[in-house]
Parts: sequence; structure tokens; C-alpha cells
Amino acid sequence: MLSKRSEKGLILLAVVVATVLFVYWLLYNPVKDIHASIPGMDNRPKESESSGGKVKIGEGFDFFKELSTDLKGKWVQFRGANSDNISADQTKLINSWGNRPKIDWQVELGEGHAAPVVYNGKVYVLDYDEVKKADALRCFSLETGEELWRRWYRVRIKRNHGISRTVPAINDKYLITIGPRCHVMCTDPNTGDFLWGIDLVKDYMSEIPFWYTGQCPIIVDNIAIIAPGGSSLLMGVDCATGKVVWETPNPDGWKMSHSSVMPMNFNGKKMWVYAAVGGIVGVSAEGDDLGEILWKTKDFAPSVVAPSPIVFGNGKVYMTAGYGAGGILLQVKKSGNKYSVETLQKFKPKDGIASEQQTPILYDGHMFSILPKDAGGLRNRFVCVDPNDSQKILWDSGSAHRFGLGPYVVADGKFFILKDDGTISIAKATSKSFQFLDKAKIMDGHDAWGPLVVVDGRLLMRDDKHMVCIDVRAY
Repeated sequence: MLSKRSEKGLILLAVVVATVLFVYWLLYNPVKDIHASIPGMDNRPKESESSGGKVKIGEGFDFFKELSTDLKGKWVQFRGANSDNISADQTKLINSWGNRPKIDWQVELGEGHAAPVVYNGKVYVLDYDEVKKADALRCFSLETGEELWRRWYRVRIKRNHGISRTVPAINDKYLITIGPRCHVMCTDPNTGDFLWGIDLVKDYMSEIPFWYTGQCPIIVDNIAIIAPGGSSLLMGVDCATGKVVWETPNPDGWKMSHSSVMPMNFNGKKMWVYAAVGGIVGVSAEGDDLGEILWKTKDFAPSVVAPSPIVFGNGKVYMTAGYGAGGILLQVKKSGNKYSVETLQKFKPKDGIASEQQTPILYDGHMFSILPKDAGGLRNRFVCVDPNDSQKILWDSGSAHRFGLGPYVVADGKFFILKDDGTISIAKATSKSFQFLDKAKIMDGHDAWGPLVVVDGRLLMRDDKHMVCIDVRAY
């Protein structure tokens, strides 16, 4: 038990301590070490953890082997050289699979739906290396499937119904990719050498789409066409230097969609058509008004846009999307030096062509597509419509031939149509009726959504984890 003297001593000590703390509290300045933030002087990392970590585009390279080949076929961008998904390959192709498909090779990929381009016997695909946690541009031999090299950079990504979704663009000297988190990379397709990179989120305030980047670039006259949808709606980048040579303003604050930019030629005027999250726009692709907005509309602005615009030769543009968005038919007009656009008709999902992921094909004056699950009794059927007759459905593939969200392509007068489960069908490419020829189960995977490529008599397809090369030449 404490004595009275000890108690008084403890009380006195407590009073002294309390007095010192009170004086310290009065004199303490809690903001003395806080300074105004000056952009570029705060030593923060280029990217936060939430946006994929600090990224050094093109940082890594792995070389495996050289390639000697006589193949000269080309599939240079999303939907091919003419952006129509019609193969220019003149090789005669099979009408049936025979006893079994002739699979030349198969490679394992990171989870996703990204499709390749092909140039002179080489296959290029933007993959995701789940071990390195890196976007990886991989180069393969078209004939053997052997990997020749890969150019990569680390970026943290969590899967969201897959990871990689985009198709590169290529010519003799340049190869452009856009990664899932909007990293643009330019490489030399012959050597894999890194040339330059752009971070669209950091440099142009792009907002990464919900299911990551789905937009595929285009190269025209060594200029890469990209739609950031941030501070610039569209822009052209010099492939030789990485410098932006023109930009389109974005006064409405439209955002990047999963859709890709499509070329349009209206009365001799070249323009780009883009369906952003917010509306559809036509941008000048040449002349003194290069990069300027020629026309735009907000009449079709769903929150999710995956298909790309379908451009007709008479100034008409058709746009569709899934999740109940239906479709819209637009008419571009010119009066003097001014352009305008009007809505001719809007369509519900079961009234005309609609699509959730794939872009419909315009072929032989008709439009073809697989209808989405909200198309009533026609859901998942392959259909043909007359685009000049209020989207009237002329025929469908019937209940025996239903497909999913998979792709389709025209080659040698035939449709090649891929189902989600890796089954691929062949049908005659005609507007008269659905003329089924044959089908075969190629893969045992699922979510076979990546676009098809037909070149040099080979068909390249993928599911969520593998890419396969099939010899479809008719012997």
C-alpha cells in the first residue's frame, strides 16, 4: 500500500506529464511537412497497383529460332485487309471434313480470345503469360507452329471472362498491338525489336473497358489508327517514331468501347467510323480536315459495345450490340462541304440483325450474323438479311444448327462458323438459303470466341486456352 508521500509524488508527476503534453499539442504543426503536389515532381510510380503496376512496355524479349518459308499469304488486321472478314486467299478449300480434320499444330495460350494476324508464313498473336504476369506478343511459324520469338512486358491483370482480346495490325515494317490495359506497343515484325510504346490510360486518360481492351488497331500508310476515348477520341500515330501526328477532340467525353475503328469511303471522302461508349462518330481520314469530326450521333449509345460498325457503299452504316440493344441503320449525307447523319431505323433484337460480340458480315449485298440469346425463337441461329429492306430476315440456320458467341468468316465461297464449344461448321456462302455442308469438333475447350483467320489454305481458330491451325486445302 502506497504512503501519502508516494501518492503525492505520483500525482505531481502526472500533472507535470500532462502539462508537457498539453504544451506540445499547442505548439505542434501537423502540416509542416506537407507540400503542394507538383505534377511530375512527386516521385510516384507511373501506374498504381489498381491499374496493373508499374509497366515498362516492351521490356523483355525471348528468341527461339529463325524461320525460312515460301509462304506469302497475309491477314494483316482484324477482319482482314479490307475490314470485311472475307478471305482474299484464292486457294480452293474443302467442302467437308472427311474422316477427320487435318490439324497441323496446336499451341497453348493464356486465357483469352485474342486472334492472330499472319504475314509471309509467320503468325503473330498477343497473349498473356500467366507465369510471368506479362502481355506477350508471340510469333509462330504458320507451317509448324514452332514459336520463333516473343516480346513481352509485365503487367498485373486479373481474369475477367478471359484476358487478351485484341488482334494486332501489321505491315512490312511495323507490328502494332493494344494490350488488355490499353498499352500500345510497336515492334519490328521481322526481328521482334521494340520500337515504341504508349500507355493510353496514363497519357490520354483512357478508361479501360469493363472486359479489358477489345479494340484492334489499324495501320494505313505507316500511321497507326487508335481510339483512346479519353482526352482524344481518335488519333493517328507515326509508326516510325511513335509521335502522334493528328488527334480528334472528345468534347462529349465518350469512352473507349470494345469496338474497333472501321474505314469508310463516302462520295470519294475517306473517313473513320467508330462506335464509342456514348455514340457513333465519323472522322476525316485525309485532307486539310484530317482528324476532324465530320458527323456524330448519340442515337445508339448502349453501355456495352463489342461489334464494330458495318459500312455500306452508299453512305449507310449499321451498328448493333448485345444485351437488348438491338441495332440501328444510319445514313450519312453531304450538303456542300458539310456532313450530317440521320437515323433511318432502329431495330429490336428479334426484328433484324443483332450481335453480342461478333461483327456481322456484309457479303454479296446481304448481311449475315448469329443472333443473340435475346432474339426469341431465332436465338443463336445464323441468319441472312436484306439490309435494304428493313432488315427483313430472309433465312435462318434452323433449330438443328444453333451457334453461340463464336466467330464466322467467308472463304472460297463458304462460311466457316465456329461454335462456343470448338465445333466448326461449313456452309455455302449464299443469300438463297442456309446450305449446310459439314461440321467437326476440333477442340474440347470452351468460349471459342476469337475471330477466325483463313490464309495460305490454313484456318486458324482458338478457344479460351489454345490456338489451332487446320489445313483446309482441297486436294
